Amino acid sequence: MRRRLINSTLAVVLVVIAVFGVSLVIVETRTISESAQERVQSEAVKLASIVDGRLMGDNHVTADYVRPHVGDDRYALIEMPDQGRVVVGTAPSGDVIRGQAKGEKGETVTVLESRSAVTREVGRTLLIIALVALLAIIAAVLLAVRQANRLASPLTDLAETAERLGSGDPRPRHRRYGVPELDRVADVLDSSAERIGRMLTAERRLAADASHQLRTPLTALSMRLEEITVTDDLTTVRDEATIALAQVERLTDVVERLLTNSRDPRTGSAVSFDLDEVIKQQLEEWRPAYRSSGRAIVSSGKRHLRAVGTPGAVAQVLAALIENSLMHGGGTVALRTRVTGNQAVIEVTDEGPGVPAHLGSRIFERTISGRNSTGIGLAVARDLAEADGGRLEMLQLKPPVFGLFLSRTAVNRDSEESGARQVR
Repeated sequence: MRRRLINSTLAVVLVVIAVFGVSLVIVETRTISESAQERVQSEAVKLASIVDGRLMGDNHVTADYVRPHVGDDRYALIEMPDQGRVVVGTAPSGDVIRGQAKGEKGETVTVLESRSAVTREVGRTLLIIALVALLAIIAAVLLAVRQANRLASPLTDLAETAERLGSGDPRPRHRRYGVPELDRVADVLDSSAERIGRMLTAERRLAADASHQLRTPLTALSMRLEEITVTDDLTTVRDEATIALAQVERLTDVVERLLTNSRDPRTGSAVSFDLDEVIKQQLEEWRPAYRSSGRAIVSSGKRHLRAVGTPGAVAQVLAALIENSLMHGGGTVALRTRVTGNQAVIEVTDEGPGVPAHLGSRIFERTISGRNSTGIGLAVARDLAEADGGRLEMLQLKPPVFGLFLSRTAVNRDSEESGARQVR
């Protein structure tokens, strides 16, 4: 492109120089020739007037008298009826410019000048025109190179930006070039880079969430299958297989939930469900892991609470909290249920050292972890809780207490109020 721009600019300049240069040469040549002819003719008229003045005084006209009035490079011939001829200078050879005038006494004055002088002057003029044309071509080349670089460099830069986008580097460059059309292309590329960056971030986040959220159900399912392989009791096999099937269903629900949240985190399938069932399920799944670690997991608090949310999502939130206590906590892990206003609260606590003070306000941020873990479990748990209209909070640092707040159903409140009136 740079070469084409330079060539096209030079072609335009050369055409302009050719058209105007040839015209200028023709005009200047004609002007110089006409000017030389006018000079010679003017000198002939002037010389005739001088001779007339000399003759009116009855004086002789001699070459010495006429010579000061004739140019060095000119030849003058004066023909007088009474005094004959007077010659000044050497007659030029070849092509000449002739000027002739007649005086009042009948004399004829002829002035000749070699045309070579005109040719030399025309040559000097052509040389000047050629130098000007050369300077114009050099200036055009410099201007063409500058313009080509100004246009080609941004296009090369934009091509590199597009190539970077295609190779997976979505960082916008925010470069502008002072050319409206190119700046518009740069704006579009930067907007595309930002969109691609957001898409890649969402994809990476989905992959990280999926790997973290699927790990727990898969671990629990693996433990159930191990129980089946080491027992010969058909009843135990049947019970463990039933639990394993339930865990497979939960695994499916986890996958669907992750995909739903990746499309729109606000999308949910909230229903009214029994918290006791979800808590019981989590106790059954995690008790073997705690038993193998020499620890216990228990539940307490208000029973028969119903809440609004997605059972699978609530189970994932509790699983993240229980796993967090298993990895970072100590002693017995307790799940307590209580009611506050129009909300049902599930608290998860343990007897460990708690959360460091410098991590307390950032515990739900991604990549924030007290030990060598992924640091996304609590962040994903909070996202799941908020997608269901609830919230997950850190209620206490030492000992650690996490609280999952869920809305209660209107039916549940009415039944409790009815039961309270019957007690009274």
